[in-house]
Amino acid sequence: MYLYVKALHIIFIVTWFAGLFYMPRLFIYNVEANQKDETSRKVLQEQFGIMMKRLWYGITWPSAILTFVFGIWVLFESGYAKIVFEPAGRWMLIKLIFVVFLYLYHFSLQKILKQQLAGVFTYTSQQLRIWNEVATIFLVAVVMLVVVKQNLSALWGVLGLLLFVVLLMSAIKVYKLLRKA
Repeated sequence: MYLYVKALHIIFIVTWFAGLFYMPRLFIYNVEANQKDETSRKVLQEQFGIMMKRLWYGITWPSAILTFVFGIWVLFESGYAKIVFEPAGRWMLIKLIFVVFLYLYHFSLQKILKQQLAGVFTYTSQQLRIWNEVATIFLVAVVMLVVVKQNLSALWGVLGLLLFVVLLMSAIKVYKLLRKA
């Protein structure tokens, strides 16, 4: 039974991340629709609103909940819950901390969704492009921890993650320059 539960956990992680990756893109498009003429803006924002609600409430939220449920199940079935505060389980503790921050990120997207559906656009498309990459950073950190576990050096792990963040931010900057050209 454990392997089926673990497989379901992974499946719902994938579908959850699909929503976490695509939702900010829809926010960006919705913000950029404000630059269109009144008729186009209205049509686009109405369509983006429908897409955002379907993605968020039909895929992303259910996947986040099922990821949590199956994740807790895997944590206890695997025995990691017993050693999470011991040296052998330190990687799991760090992973769980990243997961807590990932859920906080999820809730931040919920807040942005509610704002945009109400016609409040607090963030620019450039700010949302940067915010869009936060899920990628969490994904890389969690996957590295799960795969490498105790063999991951804390120093090299932090340095690698910081280098990855610098590369992502540089790519966003280059993309912005290319868009202006």
